[in-house]
Amino acid sequence: MLPILAKTDGSNMGNVPIIMIGIYLLMLAGVGVYGYIKSKSTEEDYYLAGRKQGFLITSLTIIAAFFSSAALLGNPGAVYKDGVAFMLFALNLPVGGATVYIFGNRIWRAGHAKGYVTPGDMISEYYDNSVMVRILVAVLGFLYVLPYVVIQIRAGGHLAQQIFSSTPYFTIIGLKFEIFDVGATVLSIIMMIYIMVGGMRSVALADVFQGIILLAGMLIAGVVAIIAFGGVTKYFNAISTLPPEALSLPGASGRYTPWLLMTLCIFGSLASIIQPAQWMRFYAAKSLQTLRRSALTFSLILPPCFLFGVMLVTLGARVLYPPTTTVDPVTHTITVIAHPVVGSHDQALIALLKNQGIAVMGAIGPFIVMLIMLAVVAASMSTADANLHALSAVLTRDFYDRFIHPKAGEKERTWIGRGIIVLGTLLSLWLVYVGQRNKDFAPLKMIVEMQFVAMAFSCQVLPAAVDVLFVHRGTRAGAVCGMIAGLLVVMMFTPMSKVLLGQGLGSSVANTSLYLKQLLDIGFCGLVANVPIFVAVSLFTKKPDQKKVAELKKIMTGEND
Repeated sequence: MLPILAKTDGSNMGNVPIIMIGIYLLMLAGVGVYGYIKSKSTEEDYYLAGRKQGFLITSLTIIAAFFSSAALLGNPGAVYKDGVAFMLFALNLPVGGATVYIFGNRIWRAGHAKGYVTPGDMISEYYDNSVMVRILVAVLGFLYVLPYVVIQIRAGGHLAQQIFSSTPYFTIIGLKFEIFDVGATVLSIIMMIYIMVGGMRSVALADVFQGIILLAGMLIAGVVAIIAFGGVTKYFNAISTLPPEALSLPGASGRYTPWLLMTLCIFGSLASIIQPAQWMRFYAAKSLQTLRRSALTFSLILPPCFLFGVMLVTLGARVLYPPTTTVDPVTHTITVIAHPVVGSHDQALIALLKNQGIAVMGAIGPFIVMLIMLAVVAASMSTADANLHALSAVLTRDFYDRFIHPKAGEKERTWIGRGIIVLGTLLSLWLVYVGQRNKDFAPLKMIVEMQFVAMAFSCQVLPAAVDVLFVHRGTRAGAVCGMIAGLLVVMMFTPMSKVLLGQGLGSSVANTSLYLKQLLDIGFCGLVANVPIFVAVSLFTKKPDQKKVAELKKIMTGEND
């Protein structure tokens, strides 16, 4: 018999949330000041911390940038909804670690030898300094970065609502502000300031701090869940009572088929590693040994933390607060409705911890629950700061420096980058505000949809990246045509299909894409068009300067060492 403990919320944690959040924000502010003191007035220092990041910083900043709020909200929600089927998604973590090792080695060598800062620097130079290649790589990076920043800021607002669930408004000098707005705004402003002030140094140090909280929070969450069930044996006995569809593929909703999971694990992971923020972290590592050890750490530490601290906890939530499953008699569509205590699928982990954590942990319960809540904040903040910083680098290096003011000095470019950080933060925050008040706001609806396709956009850089790093058979025209084809295919999985094709044809394409994304990863669908076109066009177009290709190949393979 499972104990259903008394429901709790932030209101019975006393002043613990205010104290712990205050300490957290003060430490982030301190990180910004430290980054400013140690920084130099150069573009390389601002974006790559002088390429001198050691093992601890490199490992934790790669981990922290990889784990977003989706890791502690969205993914647990999928486990709560579908059961153990989605737990197989954890296989993307060793794939990601292997990618850091295999890709990172060559990217690091080229970056240090050639002074590259963004992915576009390296890929465009390989293809004879192609302007179009640089633009496409930057655009695909932008389409990955901006949705992720918006998602993390929204997560900050929703988490504030969870922590202060009995306080819908926060009063400042007599004025009332919704707690969602306060949470989103505070997270955004603190993050914006420490990125602007200290650049990559501040971002990396903040990620170390937040990465430790993130990993500790996941492990503690697992411990709390086991204690709530009365021990390991009772926990697994309880899990065994779940309905058969929650303990097997394709899951309770019938969504997670082997092909979908396989393509998600492989291509979603590859896309998350070659996106701009991670690519820049490869450049910033002090040495190859640092990067290799970081890849090993990524592969060994993250899977057990994720499985124990996220996936298993949410299975426990499914036992305590079982969702309701309905089947449409006409379409046979399966709908999984969250338990009223949970509210929505992505709040499952939070619901279990809030409702069980304080009761089972006694006097330290409020501190434990708040630490886990801060782990979710850390996941959001560390992903948002990495992506916002990368957005600044991409727009400054790949657009401003190339097309607006090519003769700008390093100091000017650095200040332009800071301005982009301000504008990017304000744009993201505005979209969050509008979307919170108007659920039908079309631009935000598209961005919310794009959280599922953001990795797919990033994935369309993969063929060109593989060619530059390993194959050396493609051409500038092939890379351009392949990326455009992949971009257009992925765009068909967003509301843009109706905008581009009209309601009639657009609706047909939307229905087809809806069917396909139930079978395969969206990024993989884009690659089905991208790769053949890249290969075919490359067979009949001019190759890059072979002398430069041979030189870069020697650099990347270490022949010049």
